[in-house]
Amino acid sequence: MMTVLLVWAMLATLSSISGVEAADVSHWAAVSLQEPQKNIFERAGTKTILVLSQAMEKTTGIWGHEFKVNAESLAPKETALDQFDVSPYPSVKVTATGYTAGVESTGKSKAHPAYGITKSGLRVKRDLYSTIAADTNIFPIGTILFIPGYGFGVVADTGSAIKGRKIDLYFETIKDVYEKWGKKTLSVYVVQKGSGKLTEKELKTWNEQKSMQHYRKQLY
Repeated sequence: MMTVLLVWAMLATLSSISGVEAADVSHWAAVSLQEPQKNIFERAGTKTILVLSQAMEKTTGIWGHEFKVNAESLAPKETALDQFDVSPYPSVKVTATGYTAGVESTGKSKAHPAYGITKSGLRVKRDLYSTIAADTNIFPIGTILFIPGYGFGVVADTGSAIKGRKIDLYFETIKDVYEKWGKKTLSVYVVQKGSGKLTEKELKTWNEQKSMQHYRKQLY
């Protein structure tokens, strides 16, 4: 029984990869059985393939549709944020790193009065619109960037090492920095250029937009 299931699976995989139909395999097997076989085992194997391929001709769902669906399910799935239309916005190539509010990134412990406070005066935030750091000569405070693989970032902070076309993306933990980002060079998209100021009300409004809430479950 296990052998039959294995052969069935192999035939279905062959179809999904190469596009070979069940009828093609059964025709080959039928012709092969008319030719001299090396031994009884080879003949038995060919006959098994013939029987299974003929059965698969009658079960098109198993031969084609179901296996194709399973193959597609193994492919990486795009999130809603990955499908954001960037075409209307100018792009800028940057080097992007990640940081946290902690000592390892800012030199401040949780006991420090300025812990988690950005240059704009707002607290760091990972949300639909997250706070990020940038060179304000390139991206003024309040600038909204779409960053593929991260989402929307609002420039709220600066950093001594963040000069020129460099940005620093806020994450809640060091583990997230290393596992979800690291360091990347990529194109980001300027959705809105900032005025140099950013308020808590503005950030809250953007994050609570009804049109944005369907992205929340796919938040990076």
